[in-house]
Amino acid sequence: MIVVAVVCAVVGVALGLLSPVTIPITYARYTAVALLAGLDSIFGAFKAYIAGTFEPRVFLSGVVTNMALAGGLTYVGDKLGVDLSIAAIVAFGVRIFNNLASIRRHYL
Repeated sequence: MIVVAVVCAVVGVALGLLSPVTIPITYARYTAVALLAGLDSIFGAFKAYIAGTFEPRVFLSGVVTNMALAGGLTYVGDKLGVDLSIAAIVAFGVRIFNNLASIRRHYL
């Protein structure tokens, strides 16, 4: 299962780098925050897989919810003139590092 995930990730990155699609600068912050939220969900799923508690429905709902929340915070912040994307970046960044620490502890 992990091998399939790694292969799919490598293929996805390769396709993304070779793709001629460009993201307009106005959507760059939304995309960055949504990708960070997606990474948080992926590392959380890997942590759950190691613990033996992985549930596909929880993972999919977490990806969608986290990305919507991150994009929504960024959008509301843009409308209010406040950079709320920093809050999403900090929150998801802390969660990613916590998940990576748990994964590292498991393998050490």
